[in-house]
Formats: sequence, structure tokens, C-alpha cells
Amino acid sequence: MMRDLAYLKLLAKEYPTVKEATSEIVNLTAICSLPKGTEYFFSDLHGEYEAFIHLLRSSSGITREKIKETFGHLIPEEEQVQLANLIYYPERNLARMMKQGHYTEDWQKITIYRLVQSCKEVSSKYTRSKVRKKMPQEFAYIIDELLHVDYNDDNKKLYYNEIIHSIIENDTADKFIIALCHLIQNLTIDNLHIIGDIYDRGPRADIIMNELMCFHDVDIQWGNHDISWMGAATGNLACICNVLRIAISYNSFDVLEDGYGINLRPLSMFAAKVYQDDPCTRFMPKILDENIYDAVDPGLAAKMHKAIAVIQFKVEGAIIKRHPEYKMDDRILLEAVDYEKGTVTVDGKEYPMLDTHFPTVNPKSPLELTKGEKELLRTLQTSFKHSDLLHKHVKFLYSHGGIYKCYNSNLLYHGCIPMNEDGTFDSVMAGNAIYSGRSLMDYFNYQVQNAYFMPEGSVEKQWAMDLMWYLWCGSKSPVFGKNKMTTFEHYFIADKSTHKEVLNPYYKLSVKEECCDRILAEFDLPAKGSHIINGHVPVKMKDGETPIKAGGKLFIIDGGLSKAYQATTGIAGYTLIYNSRHLALAEHMPFDPKKESTPKVTVVEKMQSRVMVADTDKGRELAGQIADLKELVAAYREGTLKERVE
Repeated sequence: MMRDLAYLKLLAKEYPTVKEATSEIVNLTAICSLPKGTEYFFSDLHGEYEAFIHLLRSSSGITREKIKETFGHLIPEEEQVQLANLIYYPERNLARMMKQGHYTEDWQKITIYRLVQSCKEVSSKYTRSKVRKKMPQEFAYIIDELLHVDYNDDNKKLYYNEIIHSIIENDTADKFIIALCHLIQNLTIDNLHIIGDIYDRGPRADIIMNELMCFHDVDIQWGNHDISWMGAATGNLACICNVLRIAISYNSFDVLEDGYGINLRPLSMFAAKVYQDDPCTRFMPKILDENIYDAVDPGLAAKMHKAIAVIQFKVEGAIIKRHPEYKMDDRILLEAVDYEKGTVTVDGKEYPMLDTHFPTVNPKSPLELTKGEKELLRTLQTSFKHSDLLHKHVKFLYSHGGIYKCYNSNLLYHGCIPMNEDGTFDSVMAGNAIYSGRSLMDYFNYQVQNAYFMPEGSVEKQWAMDLMWYLWCGSKSPVFGKNKMTTFEHYFIADKSTHKEVLNPYYKLSVKEECCDRILAEFDLPAKGSHIINGHVPVKMKDGETPIKAGGKLFIIDGGLSKAYQATTGIAGYTLIYNSRHLALAEHMPFDPKKESTPKVTVVEKMQSRVMVADTDKGRELAGQIADLKELVAAYREGTLKERVE
């Protein structure tokens, strides 16, 4: 049955003749016969920009492996390492070579040759057209020629040598080497998947976002920390307080002030005045990274930390009271404090408090904001709503992200699919509808969009903005996945039994294959050959845990890229790598810019047969385009449409 004629007429504008349509059919068919590109999966980056950028540039150790395969029998290991480091950081290493006097003509010739060979290796699975599109325009023609030299042809070898000689003679070797290095980086990773939590704890999530925005093909599955920042950008006061509290608690002033231009002076002045005689010892920041641009005295940081935490507990309480359907009344702990006795009641039990100094809390109305707190919140809200770079990054999170993604028979999400103890999907009632499983994920996805894009002042926007905070810490949030967030207890109660946050039943059920099969079926994915890939819960490798669960159907790849987790996990994160032949896990050690550290790469699943583009989602899309073009050709040949021959 031929497609709608109107559609074919539109297609005919792009392919006005049989020759052009058949040429595109040949091109698309050829692409389908190529091996699929390599996909990389990262999770829980948590602002660790140096470590992440190194993993991105080094392709999590795969570039080093490719160099070994290509040159292992020809050059010593030391030179292989030097070549790899040049590819990762060409500008830095070229400057060093020049300074040391090693940037000779011979070095340039040898290096260009080795880079061209490396580029050939990583570009072999792509069409010549795709590789050319990724080349820097300035050198595209030259690189294309060098990549397709026939070394058996003496004339071509002479031509090759003349090109290299001309590049060096015209003082463009450094620019050419940099262009080759960037092209190798670009070609090694075809698709980049970020499984949530770009933000918080680490020093510069904004630098990671800048890097992701420059990448050619990336998607993001939002984590609860990302959602919190997205909520802050909408103007949600609880989310604003939360991102400030976490950033200050980890001494991450640079991301706030230098990165996003958030004015913290009003907060510092407020905190210094209100808590001037309070040492705020429970609120001293964790100094995992030193600030470069905005160093803040730890004592003042502790006061700012306490000030914003108390305000957060107040505005969170207000949200909970607005939404009884959240069923979070037990989280309004400022109302559970006995301010005379210095105790707080949690789950029916009374505990002494570690800090009882609350100069801004009215015991008769604990959630009431003081005049100073209200003014401070207005100032901070304005700062977040008018940060151009923050909104640029948040819009990118929206355009390239979602709660989940189905891609090439893999289901990607950050936290969990909320479940009950019996293995059924937990449900949420909103309006007159009940959502669970996939429909719940779709519902939350829709509301996240509403929070940012609905008109200011609308009821729908306010509802969705409040839900952004619920997604941060609500018991049925798929990006949080715990029964409660015990921030208040961590600050004020010594008894660690109150600090416990119970994981959603998903986490113990999903280690079984039958549970994964049920989840995959919910998202219309086949049980055979499909995988679930998520992060959120660090894998404690030092305790014998493994990221591979449910007989290889589930991968939890949060291995602790964040410095805050590395003592617990024993490593510094995982990269899951999916190429045309296998799935592999790269295991990273803590990043040290002074040391060359190659991740341990382990193949964890071999494909039964090599995966070609035709076997992927892209291949199915191309198959549809080929079918359309064949119908167009048939319409031309039958005379239903006339060719436009100029």
C-alpha cells in the first residue's frame, strides 16, 4: 500500500529524480551494513569535572587499548603512553614538548603518522561521509586524503610525504596535530549516555555541562540531584535552598559564584549577623576540593550552611502542608522539636538534639519565615532565575534528557521503578488517574516539563514546581528511591539509627532475572538481549559487590566517581561500553592528574553475532526511510509523480 501522496510530494522536494532517490537508497543501505557505533554509559558524575573530562578524552581507557593494538609490536610502552596523553590533552602536551626542545621536525613527522594510523583505526566502522563531517573544516580535505592513502602505490606514498612536509614547512603542524587528536576523541565515542546526577558534591558541574553541550551525540537521564537544580532554576524555594546547602556543605563556592553567578553576599551577611556567636560546629563544610576563585572562611561557611538549612526545613514544611497527598507530615521536624527541653521526636521516640540554637525559629510557629529570611529568599530566587548560564544548562538538560530512555534494547534510568514488596509496581494517584510503572515515569516526565515551561503564575506550573521538590526526596520518586531523606536527623541527632534511609523494594527485587524481565516488558523491550542500566546507589567493590546483577540483565554503574564516595566504594566509578562485539566495564581508580592511570576494562558479555547498524534503533529508522524512498521511486516510475529534471 503506497504512502499518502502528499507525503511523497514532500519527499520529492528533497529527492526530485529517480537517480537521486536511488542513490540515497544505496547510501542508507550501505550504512545499515556497517558495525554499530560504540556507546558509552556514565553515571553519577557529581561535579567531578577533571575526572570526567579525562574519562571522556581517554574513552575510559579504550584509546590506550587501540594504541596498543596498533603500535604494540612497533614502539615501546613509554612512547605508547606519550601518544595516548597527547591525544587526551594535545594543547598541554605540545606546549611541554616545545618548552623542552623536543618539538623537532622528525618528532612532528612521526607523531602525525602515528595519529593518522590511530585515526584510521577508530574511524574504520564509519562511513567516509560521517568521518568527514566530524573533521575540522580547516583540515578536512587533508585528513581525508591521509586516511585513504594506498601504501602499495609509490606515487601515493610520495603524495603522502609531500602533504606532511608542506604542513610542517608552513608552521601548521601544531594545529594539525591538535585537530587529529580531537578527531580521534570524537570518533571513539559514538553515543554518550549520562545516567543521572551531574550535579552536587564535586567542585564544578557547570564545566561538565559545558563539555556535554559540545559533544556530538549525548542523552541524559535525570538524577535527583539534577532535578533539584532544575527545580531551583524554576524558582522553587526549597530546591534553591537545597542546592545552596549541598554546595556550601561541600565547599563548592566556585560552581555557585564563578560558574553560575549566584550572589551569595546576602546569605553570608545574613548568616554572619544571625549566627555571629554560634560556632555552628555541626555545619562545618567538608573540604574535598579547594575553591580557586571564591575562597570562603570555613567558620563563615558553617554559619551560611546552618542559615540555609534552617530556611530549607521551613519552606519544605510549607510544601508538605500544601500537599497532604505527599504523605510526608512526619518530615516536618521543626514542629516536632521541644525547644525548651532541646529534644525532637522522630517516629514516636524522643531524642536529645546536638544543636539547640535556633534564633530564627518561633517555637509557636516553627515554619514561619522571619522578615530577614523572606528578603533573603527573594534575593536568592532572583539570582537563580536570572542566571543565564544556569538556564542555558537547564534547557540543555530538558532538550537532551528525560526520566528514562529506551535505546538499542537497553532501558536507561537513574534510580528505580518504584515497586511494592510483592514485586508489583507501586502507584501514585494524581487527579483522577492512577499511574504506575512506565505510566508513572511518563507522568513525572510530563510534570518536570510543566515546571519549567508552563506560564509563570499558572496553577499547573506551581503544582509541577512543588513536584520537583518531591522528586528530590519523596518516597515514590523514581530518581530518589528511598522511604525518606534524613537530612534533619544527620544534623541534629547522634543516634545513627535515625539516619537510615530504606531503599525502595526495587533494589532487592531487581537482582532477580524475572523482575528485570517484568520491567523490560513494561517498556516493550524483549527479555532476551535487553539490559537495564542505572546508577544512584554506589557499588561497594571493596566489600565484594559487583555492578552486574540479575544474570547480566542489570548494570548499576555508580562506582563512586565522586570523591565523597570513594572511601566507601574503593574505586572511582565505572564506564559501561557497548560496541558491535561486546559489552565491557571499565573500572576506574581515583583520578590523579600527575599519574597515568589506565582503567581495567573487562568484557562482560559477548554478542552472539556482530551488531550492525541495521540491528539498532537507528537502523530501524533508516529502514523506514529506505521504504519511503522505494515508494517514491515507484511513484516516479508509475507516473504518479513527475521527476523534476532541471
